[in-house]
Amino acid sequence: MQTVTSFHSFKILLKGPLAGAAFLMATSAIGPGFITQTTVFTQQLLSSFGFVILISVLLDIIVQLNIWRIVAVAQLQAQDIANRVFPGMGYVLAALIVLGGLAFNIGNIAGAGLGLNVLIGTDVLTGAAISTAIALFIFWMKEAGTAMDWFAKILGFVMIGLTIYVAIQSQPPLLSALHHSILPQQVSTTAIITLVGGTVGGYISFAGAHRLLAAGVKGEAQLQQVSKSSVMAIVVAAVMRVLLFLAALGVVLSGAVINKDNPAAHVFQLAAGNIGYKIFGVVLWSAAITSIVGAAYTSVSFISNFHPWLKKQERSIISGFIIFSMLVFALVGKYYPWHWGYCYWQHIIKK
Repeated sequence: MQTVTSFHSFKILLKGPLAGAAFLMATSAIGPGFITQTTVFTQQLLSSFGFVILISVLLDIIVQLNIWRIVAVAQLQAQDIANRVFPGMGYVLAALIVLGGLAFNIGNIAGAGLGLNVLIGTDVLTGAAISTAIALFIFWMKEAGTAMDWFAKILGFVMIGLTIYVAIQSQPPLLSALHHSILPQQVSTTAIITLVGGTVGGYISFAGAHRLLAAGVKGEAQLQQVSKSSVMAIVVAAVMRVLLFLAALGVVLSGAVINKDNPAAHVFQLAAGNIGYKIFGVVLWSAAITSIVGAAYTSVSFISNFHPWLKKQERSIISGFIIFSMLVFALVGKYYPWHWGYCYWQHIIKK
């Protein structure tokens, strides 16, 4: 009886806005950079990277629980809370979030274009344009919030399911990974900071919290549900991180030489052949387009309640945000983003 009740509760949790907010946050975190950095750090730290993941997940949960619970109890968006604490600070926070979200979104659009290039052979710019159109369609549906929730949940499960297959094919040493996740041979503070920043940094940690506010899940009475959704979001992102880690670990320890220009794609290909390469296209596109949706929604949520007109035009502003990101990529993003991403993370690591 207890099992049936627990399963029923899980189904309710999965169908409602709690899961929608969790997957929105998780898939916002799981972007092109998330995939690349996991591969690069696995190459450097090998099985000890599991310890980095473990520590970063614990820190992520602490950070996110605090943010979501404060937003829920205050029943205010983050920028309004900031203005209450220090007048004017909310506007500064909003500006930083929007600029950061815009920068990330240009990379997300590039990643979506590359994902379709790998999957169906379109050129990167055409793939980016198709992905932009899909993202715009979601926001212009009648029930945009519900559509966004389901879009994030479905593609979240797709990414996890396909990456499980690749991780199995790469045959990672599970006992060694588990052992060094608890007793690491080496520890990288840079890797821990990078993972925490990439998971709960910038707009990402606010994505689910603002979504719950919009869905009416707020107040002290909802704290338990908000906390469950918060932890669920981190767990989903962590599961994807672990699967990518195991897939890369199996390939690295097999002695294969990974292409530095596109390490993640090469890992998938070495682990599962041409099928793995196509799976990488699906995973990359799913990660990128859900991040496009999450970045656009959350960034605009930081400015839409500053004036009634902005709130009324929220869909149009979100659309403009996505289209502008696409135009910037079309004008200056003429090369594959993966080389930029790899060089960027190498620069950070060397520092």
